[in-house]
Amino acid sequence: MNAEEKTRVMAGDRTGERIGERAGDRTGGRAGGRAGGRAEEKPRARNVPAANVAAADWKELAAGLDAYGCALTPQLLTPEECAEISALYDEARFFRATIDMERYRFGAGQYRYFDHPLPPLVERLRAAFYPRLLPIARDWAARLGQPAPWPDDFGEWLDMCHRAGQTRPTPILLRYREHDWNALHRDLYGDLVFPLQVVIGLDRPGEDYTGGEFLLVEQRPRAQSRGTVTLLPQGHGLIFTTRDRPVRSSRGWSASPVRHGVSTVRSGLRHTLGLVFHDAK
Repeated sequence: MNAEEKTRVMAGDRTGERIGERAGDRTGGRAGGRAGGRAEEKPRARNVPAANVAAADWKELAAGLDAYGCALTPQLLTPEECAEISALYDEARFFRATIDMERYRFGAGQYRYFDHPLPPLVERLRAAFYPRLLPIARDWAARLGQPAPWPDDFGEWLDMCHRAGQTRPTPILLRYREHDWNALHRDLYGDLVFPLQVVIGLDRPGEDYTGGEFLLVEQRPRAQSRGTVTLLPQGHGLIFTTRDRPVRSSRGWSASPVRHGVSTVRSGLRHTLGLVFHDAK
């Protein structure tokens, strides 16, 4: 981990201690925290987005992750649901911390960490993805000869994070305006790390904003780094590598380090929802 990544992991997530951290932020409960902060759940949000996650072609998604370190899902959210999530950005009560990327030299722009209790739609999406990503995570760990500490139940995994001192929720809502960008980084937050994460596009590329492509850069063994660029369609998710991924080499399998970021937004306004599956110290 380079100095910039360490700063982002250790300092960026702790900024909430200085910027609006509230009582209840360290409760550690999955549904704990403040009373009255939960977003209203509409009937469709109870099942359909999670069903969309389950209905995706997971064999194809796993193949994309193996080949490129990222894979684009079908549409998961309607435009209305995307707008509902984006609108939460201006409601401070839903968040535990706000990060000014330029202040910490992470890029330019702003993102906010959701607080407990998570909005129901965000919570359900996170829980729906975990069991689908778990077989891929375990397969990657087996190839690399690494431990696979992730239990079948997502709640049990979060409990493990909490016992390790990683009690703060990590789902993120990001907002980029014209000229904003995000430096290459990793979202680690502690010793316990889930190897895959998801970002969901909430606006329409080419209409609501231009530029702002998702960047994935892989450091290949004994070779130049490889970059992958993805436009996020509204309501679609991109699954991608959190830290490293297995790459076949002459000696078997090697861990290829991966970082991600966002290219400069040339015009408009870009929102995304980030789903990280381990909590933070």
